[in-house]
Amino acid sequence: MNKMLLTILAVVILDAAGTGLVMPILPELLRRVAHTPDLGWRYGAFLSLYAGLQFLAAPVIGTLSDRYGRRPVLLISLAGGMIDYAFMAWAPGFWWLFLGRAVSGLTAANASVAAACLTDITPQEKRTRVFGLLSACFGIGFILGPVIGGLLGTVSLRAPFVAAAALVMTNFIVALFVLPETRAITPERIDPAAFHPLAPLRWVGAFPALLPLLFLSLVLGMVGEVGGTIWVLYGQDKFGWDTMTVGLSLAGFGLFHALAQAFVAGSLSERWGERAALIVAIICDSAAYVAIAFATRGFVAFLLFPLFCLGGIGQPALVSLMTQRVSADDQGRLQGVLSSLTSLASVIAPLAISEIYFASRPIFPGLVWIVGASLYLVCMPVLLATRRKAASA
Repeated sequence: MNKMLLTILAVVILDAAGTGLVMPILPELLRRVAHTPDLGWRYGAFLSLYAGLQFLAAPVIGTLSDRYGRRPVLLISLAGGMIDYAFMAWAPGFWWLFLGRAVSGLTAANASVAAACLTDITPQEKRTRVFGLLSACFGIGFILGPVIGGLLGTVSLRAPFVAAAALVMTNFIVALFVLPETRAITPERIDPAAFHPLAPLRWVGAFPALLPLLFLSLVLGMVGEVGGTIWVLYGQDKFGWDTMTVGLSLAGFGLFHALAQAFVAGSLSERWGERAALIVAIICDSAAYVAIAFATRGFVAFLLFPLFCLGGIGQPALVSLMTQRVSADDQGRLQGVLSSLTSLASVIAPLAISEIYFASRPIFPGLVWIVGASLYLVCMPVLLATRRKAASA
């Protein structure tokens, strides 16, 4: 079991590092292959394509791993990642990049299959600790990846993609020769409805009392996409960051985020409650968004990391609040709904965010941050309403 656990955790670290590797130089690659200095809709579409196809394919990938085993599905997923990075490393044109990204989105299941593997091999009473290790390993990979990618990006624009492809190939070899099958029992029959990408969202109506909180989850997910979509672009355009500085900023953000999740989210919720933690997160995130919108020096962005990362405790607090509203039998169904909402936010938000950013950049590039902070205004009335309903109940 220890050998399998270490192998799975190593796969997660390498996978997260490969993802973080390419982030600092992705906008410049898109500019170069599209032969235009203005990415316009292309950047948002590139990000949304991956999330959209992953949203469609995730139920199929998960069901296939239940039926045919984790190992073959993981190998297929890693092969898709290698194809994606190979396309980005050598793609001669813009649409070749989209084709590689589409393949990666359709086969992406590394993290979910790794989590399923851990569930297979871990006793129920030890799963919380093991999933904590999984999250920590993802954080380690994401901290290391942007730094290495930023450094390699100063040497060659394509070098980070070659390195990412090498990491995924290493993952593939490790899984092929070291990781055994962890799924001991396979179902004889699979419900065809399990393959439907909208299956989890069909259950939203089963949680009428949770609809306001589910709405909050969608809003928080869309606001969180602002940084994920334009952080690299904004740093380069507003502060003149090079790829190395972008990589260091992403690694620093990952470090502070991991610390906030590990040491602040739980203790704050336990001391003051989930609603208070959520309100603190909204206030901190809004303040960080407004501050970076008007910042004129790049070091200010680094100083805002604590505020940004305190904003990141809102989603865990909200999820904890929702799990208290449903029975033990419905917890899995709830997580499926939340996963689908997250995927929808990742599809819709990057397109809108990139359009707003490129349209407003000549006049006020910080407008998109202000729009993100403004979205939080719709959260407060919902929070107050749910608090009154909870008190009356």
